[in-house]
Amino acid sequence: MQADRGGRSSCTRAVSVGSFDSRLLKREQIPLSLRLNEAAMSTLPMEVIQVIGQTMAKIVPVTIALGLFFTVLSHFWACNPGKPWWRKRELITDICYWFFVPVFARIFRIGLLVLGAAVLFNIHEPDELIAFYDNGHGPLSELPLWVQAILFLVASDFMLYWLHRMFHGGGFWKYHAIHHSSEDLEWISAARFHPVNLFIGTILVDVILLIAGISPNIMLWVGPFTTFHSAFVHANLNWTLGPFKYALATPVFHRWHHTSLEEGGNTNFAGTFPLWDILFGTFRMPENRLPDGYGVDDQVIPTEIGGQLAYPFRQ
Repeated sequence: MQADRGGRSSCTRAVSVGSFDSRLLKREQIPLSLRLNEAAMSTLPMEVIQVIGQTMAKIVPVTIALGLFFTVLSHFWACNPGKPWWRKRELITDICYWFFVPVFARIFRIGLLVLGAAVLFNIHEPDELIAFYDNGHGPLSELPLWVQAILFLVASDFMLYWLHRMFHGGGFWKYHAIHHSSEDLEWISAARFHPVNLFIGTILVDVILLIAGISPNIMLWVGPFTTFHSAFVHANLNWTLGPFKYALATPVFHRWHHTSLEEGGNTNFAGTFPLWDILFGTFRMPENRLPDGYGVDDQVIPTEIGGQLAYPFRQ
């Protein structure tokens, strides 16, 4: 269980969570509502519904595949043996987040990209927006796509490391406590993020790097990786990956982060690359021990999604 974190300085990449939105800003994927004029506003409800439908069409098959995959793995290599993930407490809450987060992230990401182009580059017209973001812009867009992808992963993980630490302190913890409230930590827990935590985290970081010029086309590779890896580090697996534990975040690495402060709850902030924790003194991977006991016990957090969304504003 988690102890009091007041005054301490979390945001792993949610299914960056974890979003299933490929985030490609191609012509067919930018809603007509981005045409900021009065006529377009009348079609906004249908366009939002269309975005939700497109996102759900991606989420459902991925969810089924991940569920089957981690069911098999956790049967043989469970970190904390016991009931399977589909019998975990608050499963309905996690399922709601699992489908809500990608929709929320996609809509707000697109909105921020449009706002950023308008404010920073004075770009307002739909065709100009498409051309601006289609293949990136500026010096970064001239790099090979694989270099841009690596740059995106490294830069975003570095920024998220510090944002994660920020969310473990002071007035930010009440938002991030929602993510830590899962006592049965499973792959599907990866998406349990309060919208404020998600917004001042993966959404904002993604938007900053895309506005900086990195091509959205990298998401063809980065999107599936971050979705899988976010679920992977939350999965009930005893994997440390041996010497590679210093190169890539693993389930055991991240499960220590979800334990109490005394056990390791204020360590292992990196979402992808443990290098940041090694460099800044927050790395923890005890030998011959596995983490156990997750959640938040210094606060009473509602178990249903509605109560959790309202919780930080009642503090």
